[in-house]
Amino acid sequence: MSAKLATKVCFVTVGATASFEELVRAALDPSFVTALEKNGYSHLLVQYGKNAAIYDNFLKQYPPERRPWRRIDIGGFSFHEHGLGGEFALAQADISKGRSGSGTILEVLRMGIPLVVVPNPSLQDNHQEELARQLQKQGYVVASHYQNLCQALHQAEQLRARMLRWPPVRGPGQKSQPTLEQVMSDEMGFVD
Repeated sequence: MSAKLATKVCFVTVGATASFEELVRAALDPSFVTALEKNGYSHLLVQYGKNAAIYDNFLKQYPPERRPWRRIDIGGFSFHEHGLGGEFALAQADISKGRSGSGTILEVLRMGIPLVVVPNPSLQDNHQEELARQLQKQGYVVASHYQNLCQALHQAEQLRARMLRWPPVRGPGQKSQPTLEQVMSDEMGFVD
């Protein structure tokens, strides 16, 4: 991604273990890229996992000099062994879209990034769908189907305006950041 004065990043992640071709295709669809550009995004970064062929085909079909959009840089990668913290940091003031893995959701919520969660329908049980809907009901995320990313983008921009902080409010009108000890206890599953 080239450096620009004003950046607004949409980071799409599919994870490293399960394939999610539909989300990669939807994120690279010209209508979605155009919607990003219209909403002031300067970058689309796609972590495509095992779906490199889809990303490579997109690059062949839309080389930079033939892209209908001019103000958005598109980049992608398969997997980073060190995790996705750097990519989430790039998108921290912007937006993240990804499959509904609980680890991804927790990491993004703690960073305060508007998040669109897209359950992977090819997984056996429907735990991702259940988690996505429950978090949307509580006002933390936008839950979406991969076919509705343009609509989800609009909803995410609305979410940004009323963003709830993670962890949840501790008292009426009182928000507090967790201590390192609290975060570690939460992650380790310790109960007070």
